[in-house]
Formats: sequence, C-alpha cells, structure tokens
Amino acid sequence: MIQTVAGFFSKNRQIMLYGVSLAMLLFLLKWLELRFLVINHIVEIYTGVLALIFTGLGIWLAVKLIKPEVKTVIVEKEVRVMSDGNFSVNEAEMSRFGLSKRELEVLELIAAGLSNQDIASRLFVSLNTVKTHSSRLFEKLEVKSRTQAVEKAKRLSLIR
Repeated sequence: MIQTVAGFFSKNRQIMLYGVSLAMLLFLLKWLELRFLVINHIVEIYTGVLALIFTGLGIWLAVKLIKPEVKTVIVEKEVRVMSDGNFSVNEAEMSRFGLSKRELEVLELIAAGLSNQDIASRLFVSLNTVKTHSSRLFEKLEVKSRTQAVEKAKRLSLIR
C-alpha cells in the first residue's frame, strides 16, 4: 500500500506541483484584488462600518428606553386594632358612608377571606347580588380592591 502511494506521488509529481503553484498564484491574485478593492472603496467601507455601529447603538438605546426599570416599593401601613374584646361598629362612620347592614355583612365576609361564591351561599343570595354589594361597597368607601376595602373598614372601626 505504501509503495502504491509513493508510486502515485512520483508519477504525478509534476501535476501536483503545477496544481499547488496555480493555487498559490490564485491566492496571491485574490489577495491583491482585495487590497485594491479596499483601497478603491475605502469611503464606502468606512460608511458601512459607521452605519452598522449607529444601527447597533440605535437598537440598544431603543431597548433601554422601551423597557422601563420596574421598582418595587413596599409600603407598610399601621392598622389600629382595639385591645379590648368589646367591639362595636362605628355607627357614625357607617352612616357617613351610607353603608347598609347587608353591605356591612358582605364586608365582614370579605375580610374573613371568602370568595364571592362562598359569600353568596352563606347569605343565601345570588352571586350577582354579592357582586353588586361589593361594587357599591368599593364606591362608597372610595377604594378599588377588596384588600383596600378591608383595610379602610378596619381603620374606621366598621369591622373587626
């Protein structure tokens, strides 16, 4: 096998040298062509590189401006709790906000953590009635969520 490979190279030595020299000549010509191309078109190449840099900067800046930094702020509020076991509803605040007894019941059940469906089954009313009471409570107490309603009601001594 080694003799056949050595015999192949010795037979085709001229052809192989001719092929290698042509490859070297082609490499040299391409290198010279590239050099002349760069020299003749340096302004276009420079402009293209600058365009790529500014495009990248524009994309980076757009991403930074579109995606705002989210900052989480934790607000702690003091909720007054009566120390004695005798709790009485603050009737003055209840009449000031115009809360009905049923709305107060719904508010207490919301504070207990019940869902609208659970409140409806406990008070023997429909789900829509509970939703109506809840939305009127939010309007009267000037709040937007169940948590805010409970916090405000506790602060005003409407519920425990």
